[in-house]
Amino acid sequence: MDEQSTELFEKIRQQFDSAPYPNVPLEQHPKGEYERLFQHNLITAYYLRDQLLTSADGKVILDAGCGTGYKSMVLAEANPGAKIVGIDLSSQAVELARQRIKFHGYENVEFLVGSIESLPTLGLEFDYINCDEVLYLFPDIAKGLQAMKAVLKPEGIIRANLHSAIQRFNYFRAQQVFKVMGLMDSNPEELEMEIAKETFTALEDWVELKAKIWRNPSERKDEKEWLLMNYLFQGDKGYTIADLFAALQTADLEFISMVNWRRWEILDLFKDSDDLPVFWAMSLPGASTEQRLQLFELLHPIHRLLDFWCGHPGQAKPFVPVTDWSEADWQGVRIHLHPQLAFSQIRDDLIKSINHHSSFEVTRYLPTQVSSPITLESAIAARLLPLWDGSQSIQALVERSLKLQPFNPVTLEAVTPEQVFTEIKDLLTALETPMYILLERSNPEAEVL
Repeated sequence: MDEQSTELFEKIRQQFDSAPYPNVPLEQHPKGEYERLFQHNLITAYYLRDQLLTSADGKVILDAGCGTGYKSMVLAEANPGAKIVGIDLSSQAVELARQRIKFHGYENVEFLVGSIESLPTLGLEFDYINCDEVLYLFPDIAKGLQAMKAVLKPEGIIRANLHSAIQRFNYFRAQQVFKVMGLMDSNPEELEMEIAKETFTALEDWVELKAKIWRNPSERKDEKEWLLMNYLFQGDKGYTIADLFAALQTADLEFISMVNWRRWEILDLFKDSDDLPVFWAMSLPGASTEQRLQLFELLHPIHRLLDFWCGHPGQAKPFVPVTDWSEADWQGVRIHLHPQLAFSQIRDDLIKSINHHSSFEVTRYLPTQVSSPITLESAIAARLLPLWDGSQSIQALVERSLKLQPFNPVTLEAVTPEQVFTEIKDLLTALETPMYILLERSNPEAEVL
């Protein structure tokens, strides 16, 4: 590491020593944070890549840049049976992380003080690496990715993210203002934060930068963290989708997906995705994944983070999309509820909807996986209730449906198993897209396109 990079890393370490991140209360627990648990469950990433179910049992997970350990605890909660190893530059943050894990009684989590570049010296390999809110601090993001790749098992997956250069453009402008003022020559502390507040407060409300990004942090519980992580953040930089893919190519890593992949769908930006302008209708089908993401980023830069999964090249298992399955595939399928929906509270909510004959909104629990809400009528939702007890065959769900509604409510004619089978198949297909339901073929190696 050159002298300039060493100096920057020392500034970053000092900032996180004086203000450990994230500033989450010690007693807070992620139970009930369905969205966060969904993203940090390695089953999500593995299924998305391979359309195969895996188990967290016995897996080794790295939390690279673990900070105060809250997300390490999320990883432990989302992946029971896995070993979690957290590493961070800040000894102060690591000490808080150890206190947190001890307070909540987790025994499968350990923490180390060190840099991501030092990972190869640990003598460990990881099935999954979580590098959250860290990679964009590297002077060379490709080198950060290479350091993680060096300790990633062949079929392992990395989750990392970068600050968006477009979405956070005005925050970078603010940081530049305070660099010019000399507030970031050393570690920003109480004086620098007060000057930043006084600066924005004194500006006219019509000043463009203030109008775009200033929110009085005194109104926030995390006032200090908000000021430091937005206006006075040492080493903060922004990147584009093109930068992300260039870094992956340099690091010889293969892009898998954006973490919130359903929120990056270019077609969702059009009023009618089935009636696109001729040029777009002709061009989009041939566009690469990178191009589609670039177009989304340029048209609608709403995402603070370019949050993605990647892995070693050539490790993705070939699979047949559910929409292309044969009748034999459906006959032999095993149906699983995503583990992050298999909570008793969600089951209780479902039963309540069934008993009250009210609709059940699945997206209430994992809202970012779809562009619009998915709501099931109580009679339809009742068909899925057995999934909270374990995986099911499609035949079992068909038999249950026939018992629940043996007759067509309009014609009063008997409903046939074939009709119900088609209805169940369509329902499962719709729920598999956002991965609320996971479908396991009996022979996934056969008939791969």
